[in-house]
Amino acid sequence: MPTIAIVGAGPGMGLAIARTFGTRGFDVALVSHNRTKLDDLVGQLKGDGITAAAFTADVLDRDSLTQALKDAATRFGGIDVLEYSPAPHSPVPGFTTAAPSEVTVDNLQPQIEYNFYGAVTAAQAVLPAMREAGAGTPLFTTGGGSVDPVPMFGNVNAAGAALRNWVINLNKELTGSGVYAAHMAINVWIGRGGPEGIPTATPEQIAPLYWDLHENRDRSEAVFNV
Repeated sequence: MPTIAIVGAGPGMGLAIARTFGTRGFDVALVSHNRTKLDDLVGQLKGDGITAAAFTADVLDRDSLTQALKDAATRFGGIDVLEYSPAPHSPVPGFTTAAPSEVTVDNLQPQIEYNFYGAVTAAQAVLPAMREAGAGTPLFTTGGGSVDPVPMFGNVNAAGAALRNWVINLNKELTGSGVYAAHMAINVWIGRGGPEGIPTATPEQIAPLYWDLHENRDRSEAVFNV
């Protein structure tokens, strides 16, 4: 059975992506810092007939993230698809948003650590085995502001744009290797309760696009718009 590892797994996008791949024959490795929530997600997936397991890690702790992905690969016999999309649903030290003119090294660095460095760490944990096998799909998620910046998220968008640039470049490097990397930009508010005037979409509406990227492997980037 192929396996997808979802870093930053939660009850929204993570669960929807897990179900999208799980119902198509994938086992699911869920990686996040909250073991209780992970165990609940595993239970929900098992109720859907999907084989899943939880692995605890903090994306800001590179050693723990690397170990969690190694443990997942051992548990399932490898990782065929990596999906990286952590979202801070609880307070993270140093996390603030800032307009471009208010961006400082201090408020930008945590965003870089969380979004970009975490993604690079996850990739390095799975890429060697993927390249050796000549197959694999690393997918990385940002907000739509990585493509079309939004002033209120000046520092967040800058970190996302760095990740976007690296992923597209990684896919260029991997051409001909059998490994395919892609960037997913979600240009909507996920779920209800977003800022006035911002379009919304459910995780279930967005998740199939991840399968499309993995299955068709015909572009290095997709942008979800309503």
